[in-house]
Amino acid sequence: MSETVRTQHRVRASELTGRNWLNTGGKSLDLEALRGKIVLLDFWTFCCINCLHVLDELRPLEEQYSDVLVTVGVHSPKFEHEADPVALAAAVERYDIQHPVLDDPELETWKAYTARAWPTLVVVDPEGYIVAHLSGEGHADGLAVLIPELIAEHEAKGTLHRGDGPYVAPPATSGTLRFPGKALYLPAGRGSAGATAGTDDAGSWLVTDTGHHRVVELGTDFESVLATFGTGTKGFSDGSAVGDTAVAQFNEPQGLVLLPGEVAATVGYDVVIADSVNHRLRGLSLSTGTVTTLAGNGVQRLLETGPARVDDDGAGLVGALGADPLAVSLSSPWDVVWSSTLDAVVVAMAGVHQIFSFSPTTGAVQIIAGNGLEGLLDGPAHESWFAQSSGLAEGTDGSIWVADSETSSLRKLVFDAEGVISVETAVGQGLFDFGFRDGPAAEARLQHPLGVTVLPDGSVAIADTYNGAVRRYDPATQSVSTLARGLAEPSDVIVDHTHVAGAEPLLVVVEANRHQLTYVPIPKEAQQVDEGASQTQRPKSPMAAGPLELTVRFSAPTGQKLDNRWGDPTQLKISSTPPELLVSGGGTSVGLQRTLELSGDVPEGILHITARAAACDGPETEDGEIPDHAACHLYQQDWGIPVSIQADGESELVLDLRGMD
Repeated sequence: MSETVRTQHRVRASELTGRNWLNTGGKSLDLEALRGKIVLLDFWTFCCINCLHVLDELRPLEEQYSDVLVTVGVHSPKFEHEADPVALAAAVERYDIQHPVLDDPELETWKAYTARAWPTLVVVDPEGYIVAHLSGEGHADGLAVLIPELIAEHEAKGTLHRGDGPYVAPPATSGTLRFPGKALYLPAGRGSAGATAGTDDAGSWLVTDTGHHRVVELGTDFESVLATFGTGTKGFSDGSAVGDTAVAQFNEPQGLVLLPGEVAATVGYDVVIADSVNHRLRGLSLSTGTVTTLAGNGVQRLLETGPARVDDDGAGLVGALGADPLAVSLSSPWDVVWSSTLDAVVVAMAGVHQIFSFSPTTGAVQIIAGNGLEGLLDGPAHESWFAQSSGLAEGTDGSIWVADSETSSLRKLVFDAEGVISVETAVGQGLFDFGFRDGPAAEARLQHPLGVTVLPDGSVAIADTYNGAVRRYDPATQSVSTLARGLAEPSDVIVDHTHVAGAEPLLVVVEANRHQLTYVPIPKEAQQVDEGASQTQRPKSPMAAGPLELTVRFSAPTGQKLDNRWGDPTQLKISSTPPELLVSGGGTSVGLQRTLELSGDVPEGILHITARAAACDGPETEDGEIPDHAACHLYQQDWGIPVSIQADGESELVLDLRGMD
């Protein structure tokens, strides 16, 4: 790997500048203070699922090389809310980040290192020179080759300094819940054995206590703990989940769904849990307190398994994933809901921007929507684009509502009479459009919503997470209003019909950053808010009108080879916003080089570029072919690059998927 990503020319690393430092005990850092260490800059933003994947990929390397490697998280926010220092501090605690973090709200350091995508990794050697520049996730194996080489090189030169790094752990939050994710109402008779014995048949609430890596059953007062499931220690194991003999473990569990009674009786468990960081679906029996794994092998899915192919528009990625659900690779399942139309659990697979289904009775796992490209595109399910879908609810007509967080949108899976699925957007414009605006749906804006539920009148309530609000979409009038404000990162919203008999139903909101569930009344008159529409503010790349030579650099990691068994194993997919920006060169085709033509009549816009490359593990056979048993990988990165058309602008654009700086 090091030969493919090490820079050809020694480039001095730019200084680290920003507003503040976290995880340093109040001290500010600079590159001079880090001289003698291998420094890994991780450009991230806490909304980004791929960034969260990278945090977990890097943990083993940080532990193994703790005396020579210093990871610095450079937080360069995408959304307005992420620039709030209080929200950032909560995210650093929530995701258990054990390295210094630079708060870079104005993207100063982002610009200095010419980052173009979240996440981006930059390796700086002990002398302060950049030696690698990587986009996206999946680079841990390559870094595991590069780091020992840098250690050997700089120990020989006398420029490597061993010793403790600058990380200082912050105080942890205490309380019953810690950054809860989702909640589920358990009707009387469906709760755990302990809950049934200890309540007056009012039902109970099951909550994913995400920060404590467990599931908690609460009374309707949200204070009484009726049962806990899981040891509370991050990990993965099945078995007993309650009492002193508990062995079952979760890793940041998120969504949960209660199966219909007859289905639960057949399969032997009551609740399906999206165990996000374990990349698995788990089953919980409330009567016995046992946890079993239903689907997922624990290996994060990179769109495809088996022989890696780069299919045009991803059409080949929709469908069944194999006979054994425990052999299937999943990627950050974030929410689950029962579909009466499919007689199956629908899964928001946030990590690959797709919607899956899981049948408890047959074990079948299928991709039902999304081709894996990140963005907002409606139409037939296999052609649609999603972006980190994080909330699901079944509509009164059997459709599935989707909170598509990274596009700040409300989407919908629609089933026709033959069961064919199509995708529609009710609210939202795209990856970089957000805001807080009520009114006609075409003009309304959300900001990174994570939860959704259907209200008694058929309208839809949305946990508008980064606006700290609950919003309402009315399909009849195609309009948006605000039901509640002042919430602390609401991550889920559920209708509670049983709080007071005969009274108007309430909403139950999961406030992740206040570590609680709270009741919110549904107001008779909703608010109308207009705090404007925004776009992600990133530096615009000056480009000249006319031909633009695009190159995406990719080199397979050490121990892998490009998979050309079916032809060129690379692909570019290119479009623009507005479409008129791109005169020619759009669409999908093989290869990582292309000539585009930019219009001189459009002053600015965004180039949407998706690059894919397929490579396989293992040594080549004597004839140079890839062995049939080789494990294969599909590397992908999506860029949304803001450009401004200028007479003296660039006529060349070079991006790194995996390549030299």
